[in-house]
Amino acid sequence: MARITVEDCQQRVNNRFLLVQMAIKRVHQYREGYEPLVTSRNKEVVTALREIAGGKIMPNDMNLYTPIPDGQEIADAEN
Repeated sequence: MARITVEDCQQRVNNRFLLVQMAIKRVHQYREGYEPLVTSRNKEVVTALREIAGGKIMPNDMNLYTPIPDGQEIADAEN
């Protein structure tokens, strides 16, 4: 079973404050009716973190985003 952690997300977004803001905004979007961009049976906040770690959600300021080279992607599990 793969686990998503804040450290996984920080490989993409190196600012914890921005990371929290992005996750909160995404959870609000789910509650407004937006569909998740990854398959997940987890709670909304975990799904949001999975999207961030998977590179599906980007910050507005791309200087704060760190692309991960191919072959080093975060494991995407359905749990």
